[in-house]
Amino acid sequence: MDTSKFTDEQTGQLVTVPVSTGKDRAFVPNPLYPDWQIPQEIWALLADAKMALGRLDGVGRRLPNPELLLSPLRSREALRSSSLEGTYATPKELLLFELEPVVPATSGDKANAQLEVSNYGRALREGFNALQEYPLSLSLIRNLHQWLLEGVRGDDKSPGKFRETQVHIGSGRRFIPPPPTHLSQCLQELDAKLRPEEQGQREYDSLIMCYLLHYQFETIHPFRDGNGRVGRLILALTTWKWCGLSMPWLYMSPFFERYKDEYINNLFNVSARGDWSAWIEFCLKGTIVQAEDAIARCDALIYLRDDWIAKITQGNIRLVTLIDSLFTRPILTTTIVRQLTGVSQPTAQSDIDKLVEAQFLVPIDGTLRPVVYAAPQILDIAYGEPADI
Repeated sequence: MDTSKFTDEQTGQLVTVPVSTGKDRAFVPNPLYPDWQIPQEIWALLADAKMALGRLDGVGRRLPNPELLLSPLRSREALRSSSLEGTYATPKELLLFELEPVVPATSGDKANAQLEVSNYGRALREGFNALQEYPLSLSLIRNLHQWLLEGVRGDDKSPGKFRETQVHIGSGRRFIPPPPTHLSQCLQELDAKLRPEEQGQREYDSLIMCYLLHYQFETIHPFRDGNGRVGRLILALTTWKWCGLSMPWLYMSPFFERYKDEYINNLFNVSARGDWSAWIEFCLKGTIVQAEDAIARCDALIYLRDDWIAKITQGNIRLVTLIDSLFTRPILTTTIVRQLTGVSQPTAQSDIDKLVEAQFLVPIDGTLRPVVYAAPQILDIAYGEPADI
């Protein structure tokens, strides 16, 4: 690690660690929360970010079914957070995989990536359910890691267990997290800050605290693999829980991926130069971008749903049910139709044919039986880039 980049303002200590070439230095962060005074320009940005988050929560609260927005946002977060770590799957690949999951046959099997992304979505759902009953804890963080790595590449790297070996980040050991000898103390200090409301800790605004915690977790890097994804899982869950949102509406991975170099550099510069202001400013700007993006997607989805129902259903409750299902999972098969409505196979196919004729659905894989149909307009809104919405 290039220790020349560290200054007197660094937010931790450099300690010597053994590496394959001899010795290097690792970084051990100071406990949260920092002795950092929020500058005036960040107070104004914080107010804008909180307003954007409030508008998003208001839009979400008015939805008759929160999954209309939550489902595509979760899936997009899973795809983007995974691609940040070099794991790639398309929305269609993810939907087809979750329709009929398969066990990867080899390390090079494309199903590995699809399972990894699917696991991320599962970890989000499981974490949300757990936090409705229990506070955030190291135990829950280990569970998130277990759910994330179950059955995928990396499941040989102690899923659900904190590391006992040294790790490094980036080529050439760009950053070296705390050695195992310091990890237990770092985690104890982290655990003391995981329940701020319960412990009456309000050093900073709750939204800023979420981003301070994200920095701390990523810097500690407590697992052998999957730290980036677990850290972003925690971020999505803490912004919901600590900021008092009705649901986990805010997902930052698309923003972090779009500005990956800034994301990485800002994290590093907190450690090396104590530059909390640049990190928090970056995150608050991302909050505004992602909140407004989610609102735009929600508005577009609601408009499309209402338009489809007005055009085709004519009081047909079955078609309304099928259209509503497409907005939480934009694929259909005759099997899904039968499960949703209880109709016969011919009637299920007839209902799908009506949606195809209306150009709401198109077949995406005619080799599968039953044939899988997708709703491309919904896919574009849910997964497209902001300019395409």
